[in-house]
Amino acid sequence: MRLLVLLAASSLRATTFYVTVSGLGGEQEYEQRFSGWATDLDKILKAAPDSRVDTLLGPGATRQQVRAALERLAQQAKPQDALVVMLIGHGTFDGADYKFNLPGPDMTAIELAALLDRVPAARQLVVNTTSASGGSITALRKEKRVVVCATKAGTEKNATVFARYWVEALRESAADVDKNETISALEAFRYAEQKTARYYETQKRLATEHPVLEDTGKGEGVRAPGPENGEGLVAASFPLLRVGVAAAASADPARRKLLGRKEELEQEIDRLKYQKAAMPLDEYRKQLAALLLELAKTQAELDK
Repeated sequence: MRLLVLLAASSLRATTFYVTVSGLGGEQEYEQRFSGWATDLDKILKAAPDSRVDTLLGPGATRQQVRAALERLAQQAKPQDALVVMLIGHGTFDGADYKFNLPGPDMTAIELAALLDRVPAARQLVVNTTSASGGSITALRKEKRVVVCATKAGTEKNATVFARYWVEALRESAADVDKNETISALEAFRYAEQKTARYYETQKRLATEHPVLEDTGKGEGVRAPGPENGEGLVAASFPLLRVGVAAAASADPARRKLLGRKEELEQEIDRLKYQKAAMPLDEYRKQLAALLLELAKTQAELDK
């Protein structure tokens, strides 16, 4: 658990590499939808401090180009850096192998996992928003890697809308539930998952996608990560995007240390919540009160 805090602290001195790939649409409507979401992500992410953004779409989103982008990052990234890979489009699953549909040869989840394993960035997030994406979890999951999929299994093969709400999570203040001006991978997932469910409810349609998250390296993905199932702790400590004061502070060496301490404290609180069931209640309350007090003092310093 302590490693989560150390990784979080180092994230303020690191670079986040974002790779977004918009695959084949098959029809003009899907082509425009997928490329539009990828373009929106590109604009949002390029405004983030300490970010490096690669966006592949249209004819340029080939298996060869995806490989080239990740092989380049394998040379550029350092252990303290972060990698975020987002896949938008269609996927297929034959019961054994997941494939991401690209112009020319498709890319399998096994191949993608091998490429990710060669990138030294210790903090990794894969967001697979395609149809049948749940079929990629077994290949992609790894200790300390966060995997988000639009579907709970490879058998959910209809086109998905999850990507729409994942993009929305990065530009809507409502996604920042704890109002710390940092959207974590867990907050973005919860926002997009809830919006996806609501979409099918308002359309009065049977849901054909059920987004899941896996970050223990050994699970199948869950729709409601939390202390009860042990999922979500790594995702909660993964700063996907900083906004407002947090973004400004991360770019200011004089304030970066304070922001780092604030994020450490927030993640210590998350860790404590996951340990609550195994602790005496009085001890839990004592530790929580001490952390909240220090967090309030740190926030006050940041607000000056």
